[in-house]
Amino acid sequence: MPLCGITETSSDAESVVVVHKCPNHPTNHDKGCTPCIAKNLGQGEIPACFFKKANPDKKPSAYFFEDFAKMVLEK
Repeated sequence: MPLCGITETSSDAESVVVVHKCPNHPTNHDKGCTPCIAKNLGQGEIPACFFKKANPDKKPSAYFFEDFAKMVLEK
């Protein structure tokens, strides 16, 4: 499961911080999206950002091609 964007809320619930724990996330190096996409495609998955773009309010149960297709068709 991708760890690229984990949202953490502070104790005062006013500030939200997105922590990018995946070493392949573009904020953790200077190689853009290539390492993330390569890792995901190698595992038969689609990067989490595609799911977030398709439906930002729904967290998928898995990140496989089939899961992305289902999400797009449900919209």
